[in-house]
Amino acid sequence: MAEHDWRAPGAPEPQPESATPQTGAPAPQPQAPSGSPQSPYGAPQYGAPQSPYGAPQYGAPQPPYGAPQYGAPQYGAPGSQAWTAPPKPGLLPLRPLGFGTLLWAPFRTLRRNPAPTFGSGLLVQLAAVLLAAAVMVPVFVWMFGRLDSATPAQAEELLPGSIAAVVLAMLFAVGLSVVAGAFLQGVMVVEVATGTLGEKLALGALWRRAMPRIGALIGWTLLVTLALFVVLAALVGIIVVGAVTASPVGLAVSIVVVVLLSLGLAVLGWWIGVRLSLVPSIIVLERAGIATAMRRSWGLTIGYFWRTLGTLLLVGLILNVASQVVVQPISFIGGLLPALIDPTNTGSAVAISIVIGVVTIVLSVVIGAITTVVQAAVIGVIYIDLRMRTEGLDLELARYVERRDAGQTVGDPWAVPEPSPVPSGGIPA
Repeated sequence: MAEHDWRAPGAPEPQPESATPQTGAPAPQPQAPSGSPQSPYGAPQYGAPQSPYGAPQYGAPQPPYGAPQYGAPQYGAPGSQAWTAPPKPGLLPLRPLGFGTLLWAPFRTLRRNPAPTFGSGLLVQLAAVLLAAAVMVPVFVWMFGRLDSATPAQAEELLPGSIAAVVLAMLFAVGLSVVAGAFLQGVMVVEVATGTLGEKLALGALWRRAMPRIGALIGWTLLVTLALFVVLAALVGIIVVGAVTASPVGLAVSIVVVVLLSLGLAVLGWWIGVRLSLVPSIIVLERAGIATAMRRSWGLTIGYFWRTLGTLLLVGLILNVASQVVVQPISFIGGLLPALIDPTNTGSAVAISIVIGVVTIVLSVVIGAITTVVQAAVIGVIYIDLRMRTEGLDLELARYVERRDAGQTVGDPWAVPEPSPVPSGGIPA
C-alpha cells in the first residue's frame, strides 16, 4: 500500500470517482460555465482565501463599469445626478408654507431687513402726514378766521364755500394716503420677493425696483377707494331720502334698510376683497395690468379663500392688539398726569399735556409705519405661497437660485409660464 493510500483502521473505502486513476488524489471538480457564479453569493470556497464582506469575489461575474453597486452611493452613473445641497433659504422656505410660517413671515420681513422696510414705512407715513397737514391746517385756519370775522348774514353766505374748501382739503389728504399706501405696497412686495430669493436690498435699490409699477398700483388703489365712496354715498343717500319724506316711519324704514344693506355689503366686500387681495403683488412681480391682475388674483385664490381670509384677519388682529397695548397706557397716563402734577391749574398742566400729545403722535406714526409695512408684506407672502401651491413656483425659484449662484444666465423667476399648446388630438405638445 502506498504511503498516501494509508487510512485509519475502520475508515470507509475511498470512492473510485473521487480519485484519479493514477494517484488517488481528489479529482478536479467540473468547471462551471464561463460567466456563471461557482457558489452562492457569500458562501466560502474550501481552501480559497476569503475577502471581506461586500468585496468582489475572485472569479465571480462583475457588473459592467458604471453600473450601481449594492449599498454604494452613485455619482456620475448613467441617468443619475450628483447630490447637491438645497439652496440657502431666504425669507421663505422654497416649499408650500404651513399656516404658522404664513402667519409670522410678514413680521420676519421687518426683522430680517429692518432699515429699508421700517425706514420706508416711516418716511412714507411722515411724508403723507406732513403734506396733509401743510394743506389742511391753513385751510382750517382760513375757514375759522373768515367765519369769525363775518356777520351772521355773511357767515351764512360763506359757509358753503368754506365747507367745499374743507372737503377738497380732505380729498387731498385721502389722495396722499392712497399714493403712500400704493407706494409702500409695491416696496414691500419687492422686499418679500427678493428676500425669498436670499437677496437683501438697501433702501434706494428697493425703491428703484418698485418705482416702475407705482402708477398701476395707484390706479388700483384709487379704483378700490372710488368703489368704497360709491357704496358709502349710496347708503347715505338712502338715509337722506328717508329723512326728506318728513315721516318718522319713512326715516325708520330707511335706517333699517341701510343697516341690513351695510351688513350684506360688508360680507360681499370681504369676499371680493379677499379674492382680489393679490392684485398688488401681481401688478408688481408679474408686471400685469389691473384687469389681468384681477383675473389672476381671482384664479389663484380658488380653493384658498378661508386660508387667505384667516391669515389677513389674524395678522390684522395681532397688529391692532399690539398697537393698543402700546398707545392706550400712554393716553391713559396723559389724561391723569396733568391733574396729578398740577391740581391747582397753575399752568404746568398745559406743558405736560403738550409733551404727552407729542409723544402720542410720534408713537402713533411709528406704530402706523410698522402696521403698514406688515400688512403690505402679508399680501406678498400669501401670493408666493399660493403660487407655490398651484403652479409649482417653489421648483422654479429653486432652479433660479441654483443657476444664479452658479453664475449662469437667469431669467425672471416670477414670470407666469405660458400654457402648452394643445394640438387637435387633445394632448398637450
